[in-house]
Amino acid sequence: MTGLVLLAFFACFLVAGFKRPFLWLLCYLYVDALTPQKIAWGLLASIPVSLIAFVAAFGGWLVMDRKDDVKVSVRQVLIVVFLVYCGLTTLMADFPTDAAEKWDWVWKSLFFAAFFPLTLRTRLRMEAAMLVVVLSVGSIAISAGMKTALGGGGYGVLQAFVNDNSGLYEGSTLSMVAIAIIPLIIWLSRYGTIFPSDWRVKLFAVLLIFACLMTTVGLQTRTGLLCIVLLTAMWLRRSCHRFLLAGVFVALAVMAIPFLPASYTQRMDTIETHQSDESASTRIAVWTWTLGYVQHKPFGGGFNSFLGNKVTLDLKDVENDGAMTVVETTKVQDKARAFHSAYFEVLGEQGWPGLAMWLSIHFTGLLQLEMLCRRLRKSEDARDRADHDFASALQMAHMVCMLGAVFIGVAYQSFAFVLVGLEIALIQQRKREDGTLMRRPPGRTGARPMKPLAAPAAGDAA
Repeated sequence: MTGLVLLAFFACFLVAGFKRPFLWLLCYLYVDALTPQKIAWGLLASIPVSLIAFVAAFGGWLVMDRKDDVKVSVRQVLIVVFLVYCGLTTLMADFPTDAAEKWDWVWKSLFFAAFFPLTLRTRLRMEAAMLVVVLSVGSIAISAGMKTALGGGGYGVLQAFVNDNSGLYEGSTLSMVAIAIIPLIIWLSRYGTIFPSDWRVKLFAVLLIFACLMTTVGLQTRTGLLCIVLLTAMWLRRSCHRFLLAGVFVALAVMAIPFLPASYTQRMDTIETHQSDESASTRIAVWTWTLGYVQHKPFGGGFNSFLGNKVTLDLKDVENDGAMTVVETTKVQDKARAFHSAYFEVLGEQGWPGLAMWLSIHFTGLLQLEMLCRRLRKSEDARDRADHDFASALQMAHMVCMLGAVFIGVAYQSFAFVLVGLEIALIQQRKREDGTLMRRPPGRTGARPMKPLAAPAAGDAA
């Protein structure tokens, strides 16, 4: 029954796209985030759902969508250059077969990242894209959060819809993304026009945020805890009552500790004692190996170059019986361990030039969002306030992803690139509007008139 429902929903998406081609892009975002073909059994699992949605999204825009106001940003050009560079390193990879397998999905992610902003010509489209991503990730978080509340949590144990450890269903990745969408949930509950803000929308937003937090508790990943701390710090930075909110957050954290499972607190304690934890020690050993590797191969070794690593770990076991402390060191040898960091993943696979391009793609956007927030901070215009909070929400979500990327290999996964696309679209939209305002007809003076928050062009509704 689940497979039939998902198949019918996917078919309805495709049919509706013939009237509104932008719906095909929303369909691809839904398929890319939720991967319904993994959830369903039967026919849907045997259909190349992702490929169909991708071709429909790009073909629909190419053939049926307007392109009169399309402009390409510098970041999109940089993504294309990075895509070409990754293709070249794949041809010269240390492990050609394994590199080709990863290239098979990476190029789609990077191509979509460059193409995606071209379709977001209106704010309604931006909101629709963000809403689909939030609800798709939120559905996974609701499933994981409910299982956690019913006592089904545990590191490497909690499962959402599927028994899978890839994409958004990987524990640390899901923890990171669940925290990253919280600012987007709040923005949609305040400024959303597809589901206008009322008590029902706000109640759902509160419950969804709670599900996201419960997901990080149930997955018991250290990445999730660090992302929560960073998001809280950024929220306090943006708040006018930061000291009051800081006290509230600390009080809530202290009150929540007794209700957390013992396995969660034990897992978080390993942040300080990483030398006795094989997972954390392996990460550091592989990062050290990567720095040595790029000294000899500054252009990287292509995708999955980590298969050539060999590392030696010194695990320390500290025992304290009250009278004395005994430290035992055990040597462990390992090989072909993944990078477990997006930064070192790009460095080891694409070398220093690739890392420079990847960092520029992400951190240039964060800088542009900060500049936009500062420019709109004191504006009283309703549109400016909405855009200010939109930019702030995207910046916080993106920063959470960049922190989580320190500990997990998500350099080419699409969620962060969806944020990049929304950032490019918002900044391009502001440039078009500000340019129009600067070219007012002679004799027009005065303050900028307030614009309605939801005013899509005729025939352009998503």
